[in-house]
Amino acid sequence: MTTTRRSSRKQGTAPTIADVARIAGVSPMTVSRVINGETNVRDATREAVNAAISELDYAPNPAARSLAGANQIRIGLLYSNPSAAYLSEFLVGGLEQASRADVQLVIHKCDVDGHEVEAARHLVASGVDGVILPPPLCDAADVIAVLAAAATPVVVVASGAPAERVSAVSIDDHRAAFEMARHIAGLGHRRIGFIVGNPNQTASAQRLNGFRDALAQAGLAADEALIRQGLFTYRSGLEAAEALLDLADAPTAIFASNDDMAAAVVAVAHRRGLDVPRDLTVCGFDDTALATTIWPELTTIHQPIADMSREAVDLLVREIRSKRNRRVEDRRHLVLDHALVRRQSDGAPRG
Repeated sequence: MTTTRRSSRKQGTAPTIADVARIAGVSPMTVSRVINGETNVRDATREAVNAAISELDYAPNPAARSLAGANQIRIGLLYSNPSAAYLSEFLVGGLEQASRADVQLVIHKCDVDGHEVEAARHLVASGVDGVILPPPLCDAADVIAVLAAAATPVVVVASGAPAERVSAVSIDDHRAAFEMARHIAGLGHRRIGFIVGNPNQTASAQRLNGFRDALAQAGLAADEALIRQGLFTYRSGLEAAEALLDLADAPTAIFASNDDMAAAVVAVAHRRGLDVPRDLTVCGFDDTALATTIWPELTTIHQPIADMSREAVDLLVREIRSKRNRRVEDRRHLVLDHALVRRQSDGAPRG
């Protein structure tokens, strides 16, 4: 059951820290501790305060924080994700949380071709207090090494195997892929294709292993011809779908490791005159905006991308404030919930 809290604050006036405290059921001092990233707050209390901040769209007063002696925090967000839909959700979440925490988010793009290390060094030289690394840079060991050498706090997002020396936010990729493959097998499909994500990202292996384990549990033999390499890009999804559907004994269902590649599978199916899902079930992963802008809408795994970005900002702010106060903040790995979202792109195999 979801409980909706409503504020009695007069319309047209900006919410105050007292409003947040009243809705969260805590003192204004506790709200201040949460905003400042202090560690002596229980997780349940922190969640209640953050929920109240979100409900009221409360933004801390920069002048008041300056008077309190709080210095502006600058966080770098280094990205090179090829999925515009994924990146859009990630940036929205990060920018919203940065605004709430009154920190500056410095967004820097780089290409994953050797320039990522140079970009990381540039961020360090610009004086950022910490860096967030979304995929695929979440698994870039050389980038993490550069930031570690500069003693710059880092939070990686969506890594399947985050380094011990950094904080991380992710979902259980293995479990999520397992649940989707089990769902497809439960519909009656026996030949299920799978498009693997970029081999340079650890989440790709986790999703592939989850797929394999679900097939084994369903008593289905693993056919390596039904597993094709992708790169998390739309184009790689096109190529993988063509290869799978060219097989003499083509799959009746294809599970792609992200929505971009799944959308490409739907496009190839339509081009070949196949009906989705009557002739071919197609499922994706991420639940980006793309999943509901194609037809049929995709059955997919909902990954809370914006929430992961918000949590990354929160983790990083807390670590930076602890560092400034000469306290040691333990590295944390938050695993957020995922969900299987069923839409119109899946069904039982024909016949």
